[in-house]
Amino acid sequence: MSNANSRGMFSFLLKEHIVAKPGFNRWLVPLASIAIHLCIGSVYAWSVFNPALTQQFGVVAPAAGDWDLSSVVWIFSVAIFTLGLAAAFGGKWLEEVGPRMVGVVSAFCWGGGFLVGSLGIVSHQLWLIYLGYGVIGGCGLGLAYVSPVSTLIRWFPDRRGMATGMAIMGFGGGAMIGAPLIGYLLNTFAEAPTYLGSADAMNLVTEAGRRFAETANGQVEVVVASAAQAAELPGGGEAGVYAVGTGDTGAAATFVTLGVVYFVIMMVASFSYRVPPADWKPEGWTPPEERDDKAMITRNHVHINQALKTRQFWQMWIMLCFNVTAGIGVIGVAKTMMTEIFGSTMPGIVTAAFASTYVLMISVFNMVGRFFWASTSDYIGRKNTYHCFFVLGTLLYMSIPFLASAVSSNPSVIYLAGFYAATMVIFTMYGGGFATIPAYLADVFGTLHVGGIHGRILTAWSTAGVLGPSPSPSCVTCRVTMPSPSWSPRLIQRCSARHSGRRWHSWMRWSRRIRSPSRG
Repeated sequence: MSNANSRGMFSFLLKEHIVAKPGFNRWLVPLASIAIHLCIGSVYAWSVFNPALTQQFGVVAPAAGDWDLSSVVWIFSVAIFTLGLAAAFGGKWLEEVGPRMVGVVSAFCWGGGFLVGSLGIVSHQLWLIYLGYGVIGGCGLGLAYVSPVSTLIRWFPDRRGMATGMAIMGFGGGAMIGAPLIGYLLNTFAEAPTYLGSADAMNLVTEAGRRFAETANGQVEVVVASAAQAAELPGGGEAGVYAVGTGDTGAAATFVTLGVVYFVIMMVASFSYRVPPADWKPEGWTPPEERDDKAMITRNHVHINQALKTRQFWQMWIMLCFNVTAGIGVIGVAKTMMTEIFGSTMPGIVTAAFASTYVLMISVFNMVGRFFWASTSDYIGRKNTYHCFFVLGTLLYMSIPFLASAVSSNPSVIYLAGFYAATMVIFTMYGGGFATIPAYLADVFGTLHVGGIHGRILTAWSTAGVLGPSPSPSCVTCRVTMPSPSWSPRLIQRCSARHSGRRWHSWMRWSRRIRSPSRG
């Protein structure tokens, strides 16, 4: 009875109450989707928080009581892992209640996760940040990620790849906006700690791993900051001794601000969602013939539970996992690759600013690739698009060790340009794989339950998040025979993943007899 009452109380959020009226502009739905995905895409800017969280007490430098980096970096991993789980289980719920309800809940989770995380920062309870940002916020990430997919596919049966590409493009570009926004807020809310003097002028003692300075008021716990560390303070600072606990990194206030801003934007966008009437189709559009390579493979609407029993679903799961695995590990070390391979041979060109711009361009091409490849799949077909990913991606990964080896013996801008171009194309395909898969699922299983099926297949993302970075330690220790020894074994593994994905994709045989026990 309580469930019935709750559905009545929140019935205005359910899909049957948000059916679009005649004359509704379907292009408003992608705009709402992009807004939500830009908000949750800021998760990729998590590393901007790391310095602040590891210097909460010391502010200018880590104090003895501060969290270490190894304790903080896993918050991001927990959020991504929870994203996959929430998408898997929330996708089926999405098909029952519609995108507005899921969008509203995701706004409460993502915004609320920041608020809970801020309490963890203020009270210096790391588990609260894991709970807030990692678990609660991660649930918001997963629900928000899948919320627009099936709705967009139904609004744009003529351009379903383009429509989902536009929405998921926002997730890829979220870090472009999120990183500078977070940096600005941290700098705005930060307060410099009390400067006590130069290290030479102070009487410093160390007790139980903590440093203290003798002052007129007794011993005060301190940190000793270098000139580089002091320069990072708001307005700059001097190298020397600073009192612990007298400043503020601005992290807690930044969490609160982002939580409120993201909540408001996501709520407004969620209330902009509309679903098309039953059997709606764009004016003047005729569905393609089934023999057309771009046509829907099945005219049925396959239920989520039935889809999980088909080999087609698991073939697509494996090829998505391989596509993501091949790119996700490289994203985390892209800047290091650029500086380690080319920085020593071409220091006049590959400066710190050049490497930072390179990382920014990765986000740009990741975002653009989501729209470009998803839109292209509307014309060349989803299967041909994935063939491009695996064939072209394998060739590009194979070219990188060659370019790195060549530049060590002949420092030429041609090899740098080739490396730059190859990696940028790789990152377009990384993003394109995410953006194309919803339309691919609709081609194979129909549109009625595609949101739930899409949520389940995103568990491949969680798996790739573990497989992608895992070879890193062994690759870094391999520094014997090759000019770029840290990266050659890694890239060989990525080539293997791409090739394996291509083989699985080539084995796919679409069955026109896929049916669901409950056909919508």
